[in-house]
Amino acid sequence: MRYVVLDTETTGLSPADGHRIIEIAAIEVVNRSVTNNTYQAYINPKRLVEPEAYDVHGISDEFLSDKPVFEEIVEEFMSYVSGSEVIIHNAPFDVGFLDMELARLKRPAFGESVNGIIDTLTMARRLHPGKRNRLDDLCDRYAIDKTARTLHGALIDTQLLAEVYLAMTRGQNSLLDTESTKKASALSEVAGSSHYLSVPITLADEDELSVHKQYIESLESIEGVKSIWSKVD
Repeated sequence: MRYVVLDTETTGLSPADGHRIIEIAAIEVVNRSVTNNTYQAYINPKRLVEPEAYDVHGISDEFLSDKPVFEEIVEEFMSYVSGSEVIIHNAPFDVGFLDMELARLKRPAFGESVNGIIDTLTMARRLHPGKRNRLDDLCDRYAIDKTARTLHGALIDTQLLAEVYLAMTRGQNSLLDTESTKKASALSEVAGSSHYLSVPITLADEDELSVHKQYIESLESIEGVKSIWSKVD
């Protein structure tokens, strides 16, 4: 499964007030591993950046003056995200701006070109009700190093958000560990042969069963459905 973690920076808070996207960044996650396949573009918004927005991301009007307009990067950007499930923190904000930019070019809404949108802010609120769930807060909660983040740049935010998403979905440790996979494959080959294989079975103790139950309940909370494990007596 291919996911794309996406973030934007803008001239201000609302597309309804004429604000525009000035940076788009995205990073690829395949089989629960963050890859080196990234996308980043700075965009000339053809308007001034609000001082309050500049204080957040540090992207100036002068810096953007020679950058391409959205129309010039849209094909490459949409090709990068097309068909993937997209992960965004506070998705309505970014999607609202993307839909506005696409509508200006008479193109379909963003959600029509991707295979679904996951809002990590909504996920975090389900997992941590009553707590602060900004990206910074989640990095602290999941012990993710954010020392490289001095301003809210879109690319660094996608890298942090990718790690946060994997942590929130229990993916911080790969479930496809190479050595474990090799051992499982070797056992499978032996078991499929004509030789009998005696494998000792160790049952889980009460503490392990409790941890497993909490893990299943957290997944059910994220997905909003009961798992088959909960239905097994």
